[in-house]
Amino acid sequence: MIEEQSVVFVIDDDASVRDALKSLIRSVGLRVELFGSPQEFLRYKRPDAPSCLVLDIRFPGRSGLDFQRELVQTNIHVPIIFVTGHGDIAMSVRAMKAGALEFLTKPFRDQDLLDSIHLALERDRARRQQEKESMHLRIRLESLTPRERQILPFVVSGKPNKQVAAEIGTSEAAVKVHRSQLMRKLGADSLPELVRIAERVGIPPPGHA
Repeated sequence: MIEEQSVVFVIDDDASVRDALKSLIRSVGLRVELFGSPQEFLRYKRPDAPSCLVLDIRFPGRSGLDFQRELVQTNIHVPIIFVTGHGDIAMSVRAMKAGALEFLTKPFRDQDLLDSIHLALERDRARRQQEKESMHLRIRLESLTPRERQILPFVVSGKPNKQVAAEIGTSEAAVKVHRSQLMRKLGADSLPELVRIAERVGIPPPGHA
């Protein structure tokens, strides 16, 4: 499956600013989508592609900081780069604490914005890849039998087959078979790899909730 082209979303209520940012961003070969308000952005069907948001700090009736919080609450994960001519230290601290990647005060160097955009797109690409891998791991986990799921926490805790068998009331030979099967199904070639997979899908050690 070919990944869609990365896209930069620009939200600013000043048309001249939007056009200037569009020209700058397109000059380095990136796709750009422009919006005059946060509401317009929310109505837009976003492509399934790595993206980032270049966001003004002030809009009529709301602030970019409020919109940042709204995105988090609605589970929309997109790296945000704030650009503003009205920023101050308190605003920038609040924005960065809430997860913004950068806070640029106008006038800023074009290269500073472009560098921030490239970093944001790379981070979003990595996040998307991690989510895809986690989804595949959860699908593999669901393929385990109840007994394989039962012994998985014991195996990743490093307990030998004989001890696992005693704790769950089965034979050592059966544990050995189940262990081999679950490692195959989860795509683990070694115990350390199995431990990493278990951590990714949230498998706790025995005796932990």
